[in-house]
Amino acid sequence: MNTVHKPKAVIVIFGATGDLAKRKLFPSIYKLYQNGEIDQDFAVVGVARRPWTNDVFRENVCKSVQTAVPCQEDLDDFTSHFYYHPFDVTTPSSYHDLRSLLNDLDGQYNTKGNRIFYLAMAPEFFGTIANNLKNFGLKDTAGWTRLVIEKPFGHDLPSAQKLNEEIRAAFSEEQIYRIDHYLGKEMVQNIEVIRFANAIFAHLWNNRFISNIQITSSEALGVEERASYYDKSGALRDMVQNHMLQMVALLAMEPPIKLTTEEIRSEKIKVLRALRPISEEEVSTYFVRGQYGKGTVNGKEVSGYRDEVGKDSNTETFVAGKIMIDNYRWAGVPFYIRTGKRMPEKSTKIVVEFKDIPMNLYFKNLDVNHPNLLVIHIQPEEGITLHLNAKKGSAGSISTPIKLSYNNNGIDGMNTPEAYEKLLHDCMLGDATNFTHWDEVAFSWSYVDTISKAWAKETADFPNYVSGTMGPKAADELLSKDGFHWWPI
Repeated sequence: MNTVHKPKAVIVIFGATGDLAKRKLFPSIYKLYQNGEIDQDFAVVGVARRPWTNDVFRENVCKSVQTAVPCQEDLDDFTSHFYYHPFDVTTPSSYHDLRSLLNDLDGQYNTKGNRIFYLAMAPEFFGTIANNLKNFGLKDTAGWTRLVIEKPFGHDLPSAQKLNEEIRAAFSEEQIYRIDHYLGKEMVQNIEVIRFANAIFAHLWNNRFISNIQITSSEALGVEERASYYDKSGALRDMVQNHMLQMVALLAMEPPIKLTTEEIRSEKIKVLRALRPISEEEVSTYFVRGQYGKGTVNGKEVSGYRDEVGKDSNTETFVAGKIMIDNYRWAGVPFYIRTGKRMPEKSTKIVVEFKDIPMNLYFKNLDVNHPNLLVIHIQPEEGITLHLNAKKGSAGSISTPIKLSYNNNGIDGMNTPEAYEKLLHDCMLGDATNFTHWDEVAFSWSYVDTISKAWAKETADFPNYVSGTMGPKAADELLSKDGFHWWPI
């Protein structure tokens, strides 16, 4: 493998004793190591408040990898690259000691001063840490430095702007990598390939041929251990502002001049700028909110949301919306989104519904409609399905719907990188294409804030959907009034 693709760096993980590091980051770094995608010259420094030692930290990293990765080799060698540094984000001595440790590791592993600072912790510390990294000289190296930030990036536009100003005082926009893990998923990245590498879709991808686009991201789980965070956030901030709008942007963007970070981001930003603004009075026309009550999921009885959080909460666990994009390509085409918890299964799927042909002879006498559909399966399965109509058997001249399917999971030896694995590798390579630019964050918050304000002004009639169902009836009515319906997940 070309050494260009085997970057070397010291990765500093703030919040290294937390759940994200344990479930996602350590296994992802191990897979990069196992697959030879990072150089042998690397080190990981875990930073957190707990008084751990290197040995305790390495033992926890080992357990994390053993839980997540079926086949492990060279674990002792891998964990020998991990170091622990007890840390208080507000104490100057913590930064002085960390700087000394990083300088030593730069020399030991010949990482040329390349550093990634990954903030896998509470967002209220992001600004403090970023500025202290600059003020105490941890960015002053001969190599590159990058700051990786998890969502949520603020809780509305003003808070996001304040946070961005704090971080930009220490790091340039080119050094900031805002993670949206959906952008690391193989089939989300495949949207661009499906659109721009296939002539049959490229020429049909507009309002002349597409009637509507549906994006569904459902979860069978409730809020579980995230109840305290989720009750402040809700589905709108947790899913729509980032993941759902990012998928809308990828589906709706114009073909970029070149497949570079700058050009792809530029086209996505144009889509977000073209989102039709809605007033607070119009929110109920375009958006539906829901909250799950008790019910049955996978044959098991489950509690309602208010039982899980222990109060009569007004927080939504489900959002469905109709998004209009006011530009030449998409004028008149609704983008329907829905996302929620305690739905029948975990699934993320995009359905592109094509317009029916004029004078459809094969269906004119039947009370049925089978339009052509392109379905992009993002999770749990990855692949695409094209729904066509064809004559089958001896059914006269009546056509029958058929499916042409391609499934990534069925290919022997296909390694579909876990989203964090892909994004960490991109960050080490300096490829920011699948990270969100500040302008994307700002336009997304601007759109979502109006909905939040409208919903905050009135108490919803919750719970309004049973656990194990596809959400409130109003979500179906959102489409039926336009003459459409949700396609099954």
